[in-house]
Amino acid sequence: MKKLLTLVSALLLSLPQMAQVVRPRLVVGLVVDQMRWDYLYYYYDQFQKDGLRRFVDQGFSFENTLINYVPAVTAVGHSSIYTGSVPAFTGIVSNNFYVDGKPTYCCTDTTVQSVGSKSREGQMSPHYLLATGIGDVLKIATDYKSKVIGVALKDRAAILPAGFGADAAYWWDKSAGHFVSSTYYMKQLPEWVRRENKIIGEKPGTEVKNSVAGVTKTFQMAEAALENEQMGQDEITDLLAISVSSTDALGHTFGTRGPENHDVYMELDRQVSKFFKVLDEKVGRGNYLVFLSADHGAAHNHNLLAQHNIASGGLEMWNKIKPIEASLEQELGFAPVISSENNGKIYLNHQAIARSRKTVEEVRAAVCRKLEENENILFAVDYDKVMVSSVPQPVREMIVNGYDKKRSGDIFYVPRAGWENVPAGKDYKGTTHGQWNPYDTHIPFALYGWGVGHGRSTETVHITDIAPTICSMLRIQMPNSCVGQSREGLISKPDGNR
Repeated sequence: MKKLLTLVSALLLSLPQMAQVVRPRLVVGLVVDQMRWDYLYYYYDQFQKDGLRRFVDQGFSFENTLINYVPAVTAVGHSSIYTGSVPAFTGIVSNNFYVDGKPTYCCTDTTVQSVGSKSREGQMSPHYLLATGIGDVLKIATDYKSKVIGVALKDRAAILPAGFGADAAYWWDKSAGHFVSSTYYMKQLPEWVRRENKIIGEKPGTEVKNSVAGVTKTFQMAEAALENEQMGQDEITDLLAISVSSTDALGHTFGTRGPENHDVYMELDRQVSKFFKVLDEKVGRGNYLVFLSADHGAAHNHNLLAQHNIASGGLEMWNKIKPIEASLEQELGFAPVISSENNGKIYLNHQAIARSRKTVEEVRAAVCRKLEENENILFAVDYDKVMVSSVPQPVREMIVNGYDKKRSGDIFYVPRAGWENVPAGKDYKGTTHGQWNPYDTHIPFALYGWGVGHGRSTETVHITDIAPTICSMLRIQMPNSCVGQSREGLISKPDGNR
């Protein structure tokens, strides 16, 4: 009888362990700012076997991952990847927008203070974000035992992926020359951060975002966070959100081709290879899951395209608004009509409209007509009338998905393919992004590690599918405003099945 009771007790004690949900010890989200999908293959032959090629050669790649909103810019992309939602629900409609009629940066928070410096660059938090992310639901699923940390040079690229309940987010303060955080997360920098800043810090005022060294410093900080916070060292899943910002800064300055872009992606590849080795050593192969994506792509430089007889050019909307204003004043009888233009969005001067005898609808219609007089603008639409406009249906949906009534303004314009809001001069060699076209919206989504076998899918998926896919793999609820779908069923398993 005693032996029987012992056996029964042993079986009962083993039941919770037997029923335990199996998850990786660590999830790493790697977002490469401005990484076009085709870079995986354009640079493939030059990538190291254990760098970015791991995702292609050993992982699973969704080859047709598209952004399903406009504008395609940094803050929007980072928030959508981790929330599985669109700007209409996240409230992050651009890097900069209007809140209650006031120009607002997406992460500015004057109720918090910088930690690690005395500048305003640390007065940041996710409080303008209106949706939870992967880190938040992971925290809830593990009764807040998971560690969640965001690391990037850009504040918005660290803060928005980390979410509301993160243990920390760290970003680069140019004025201090090192990584900082804010009182939203902590009262003071951990000792290991102060120690790391002494190693990788630069002279105050040094801009590292537009240098290859910025990639190196980002991974140095991420590796330090991994080791010092002991992420992935127990059975409770942690999340490390890393974003590489220098790829975007150099792309804007030098374009999608040339030595500058080449060098920054080679350094990215070297750092990814090095980081994989750290993960293999510290967490162990098979114990971590890494997903790779991007917040947006980028257009090829219009002068480069013109050399090959491809129609393209620079819109220079900052030069177009003034003559449009003069014409509108003659037609409508008041000025100024337009408050600002930002990433295709037009904000009207509602105070001036209220003083006039015109309705908002009349003014919007007049502005749309004037914008469409530009031969390189295909459509200019009143946000409230997009779905009854002549804009093709796929683009209509992207405009609606990107629209927040309180933050997006009044009008969205759609340029011709190849025309971006950049200088038109023949000496211009940079680029930008933001529109619906594939060069701006076709991004990588690849996974490697825990629960992932080798394979690829050409099925159309969206940036909003990333978060529900990761959450499904972790067996946790998706974020609260998620509109994407889990694509876990398409991913090859380590045994070769799906």
